[in-house]
Amino acid sequence: MEAPLTRLTLTLPPALASEFFPLLQRGFLVTAHVGCTLERLLCRQWGIAPEYVASRITTIFLDSKATDNVNSAIVRDGATVALSGAMPGLVGATMRRGGHLAAMRSSMTHQETATGATDRIGTVRVKLFNILLPELGPEFLKRGLLMSCEEVTAFFRDRDETFWEACDSAVLNGTPVGSGLLRATNPFCTGGTVRLTVNFR
Repeated sequence: MEAPLTRLTLTLPPALASEFFPLLQRGFLVTAHVGCTLERLLCRQWGIAPEYVASRITTIFLDSKATDNVNSAIVRDGATVALSGAMPGLVGATMRRGGHLAAMRSSMTHQETATGATDRIGTVRVKLFNILLPELGPEFLKRGLLMSCEEVTAFFRDRDETFWEACDSAVLNGTPVGSGLLRATNPFCTGGTVRLTVNFR
């Protein structure tokens, strides 16, 4: 039997968005329409402006391969998409999309093939880095992240008193709960999945 999905919504002040940055950098799952191009995923599904993609998201890895063309790269179910702003040094210049040093990483560059691509609803693992954490992170948190119960429990266990005192509200499966429940006990089903949504007031 499939483990149940637990829905948890927190309301926090914007200043606490940075508490989630390590989690966003490590990677999180989101529900998405897959079998489409990166451009469609980034701009049409996630609502990121094409100008932002072109100017701010300078490095993209699709399944650990540097990706230059968002209009041809296909995102499949279970794919990992890592997004980064400009990175310093030679490594940053080499990994930059369309950069003049891109030829140096030919063996690490994503080569697209549409074979096996299926148009469907699936999941994508997302990783955000450097300047994109404060710029895109809050929007992903508002849409909701899919995490294992163990990941959420560990995350809450590491939060200090300042975090919990600033928490305006917590709603678990449609029912308001006290923050003490989240930090003192494990209200989630072991082995299940939590959709964590964070609204910033």
